[in-house]
Amino acid sequence: MNRWFSTVLLVLLALPALLATEEPAAPAPEALPTKGPVSVVVIPVRQEIAKPVLYVLRRGLKEAIDRKADVVVLDMKTPGGALDVTFEIMEALGKFPGRTITFVNNEAISAGAFISAMTDDIFFAPDGVIGAAAPVMATGGEIDASMKQKIVSYLRARVRAISEGKGYRGQVISAMIDADFELKIGEEVLKPKGELLSLTASEAAKSYGDPAQPLLAAGIAADVEALLTAEYGASGFTMTRLEVTWSEELAQYLNRFAPLLLGLGLLALFVEFKTPGFGIFGVAGILLLLVVFFGHYVAGLSGQEPVLVFALGVLLLATEVLFFPGIIIAGLTGVLLILGSLVWSLADLWPNEPVSFNGEVFAGPLTNLSLGLVSSVVLALMLMRFLPRGWVWDRMILSAAVTGSAGERTFVGSATAPGLIGKRGVAVTPLYPSGQIEIDGRRYEARIEFGSAEPGTAVMVTDQTDFGLQVTKEVE
Repeated sequence: MNRWFSTVLLVLLALPALLATEEPAAPAPEALPTKGPVSVVVIPVRQEIAKPVLYVLRRGLKEAIDRKADVVVLDMKTPGGALDVTFEIMEALGKFPGRTITFVNNEAISAGAFISAMTDDIFFAPDGVIGAAAPVMATGGEIDASMKQKIVSYLRARVRAISEGKGYRGQVISAMIDADFELKIGEEVLKPKGELLSLTASEAAKSYGDPAQPLLAAGIAADVEALLTAEYGASGFTMTRLEVTWSEELAQYLNRFAPLLLGLGLLALFVEFKTPGFGIFGVAGILLLLVVFFGHYVAGLSGQEPVLVFALGVLLLATEVLFFPGIIIAGLTGVLLILGSLVWSLADLWPNEPVSFNGEVFAGPLTNLSLGLVSSVVLALMLMRFLPRGWVWDRMILSAAVTGSAGERTFVGSATAPGLIGKRGVAVTPLYPSGQIEIDGRRYEARIEFGSAEPGTAVMVTDQTDFGLQVTKEVE
């Protein structure tokens, strides 16, 4: 009995140790991912606020979005400019998802003040100045009083909308817009009625209120690098500065004449279609259309996709002209791709945003394309109607010297070979529907009225134009 009791007691005493299990070691905490240096794109805003500045800024914002940049800094030095362009710039800034900063280096007057108000923070160079944003006419003259009142009311509403939660910014910018607006913080009047507000860097950085906060400036820095160092540390950022190239300065002129360039390019391609082979007019037409691409690409209005579509269109067009003349399908498809890519390139589309097929996006491009088409038709009619015939016309417009069976050379469609209507000849190349025929040992560009014709088919000339002959199959 005692032995049994002792055994049970020992088991009970040992039970906790038997039931105890070693808890597994807690896994080591995973290392948190470390974010690299802040990526910064610096965009210069220089000279008068006009289309070239919009083009540069828009290109910079698109590059910043493509790079997945964290911060965009506007390095600003502007006396102001066009109000409509200012609104376009403000809208463009709203598309950037990261932090936006204006560095007033060293003036942001008028339109520059509006653009600055759109960004998250405003920093100043030590000699920076901002203000005097009342609307005036493009010539510098005063706007009609009633119209000015409407514009000022609208601008103040816009400023309030973009300045919510940004301290005194809405009041400050309103004081820069409206001479009748009194800027008063607490008991201190900073701007009385009857004048426009302008601020130096130190004035903009002065703090007011309780709790105290700066009037407008987030800080003062010697330059952009010093600003970023103060915000992110000496090694806490990488900076890419957008450089304005000579081509962007040229772009403003190219864009003004886009419809004319389109018209001339399409006219040159039309002439090339109407002349045999592939020569100077085909090259000139393609170059002119490429110039349109060039102008809008550097203006920030197109990416590389339209260029690829354009290149495909040119390839199909060249295939039609050089290898399979008369097929039509390849050439027509090429022309449609070229025209479509031109409209695409002119449209203001943004990275990572769905394409909205609406009139607002494509109205301008379609208008430019329509003007180009109309001008090319008018120029073609004038070319055929008024350009003198003769040696220059024959060799520059109509001529494609080819050798016939008699070894003679002729200039196709030239006025030097009249009286061909009613003549009989033979097709020496396929007519699908265009090709070449031979009459009396000389070759001419020709187009068959209906269907197609194989080499060796007998044909008769029914009409003669400046660009070639119209033929039908001979009735056997």
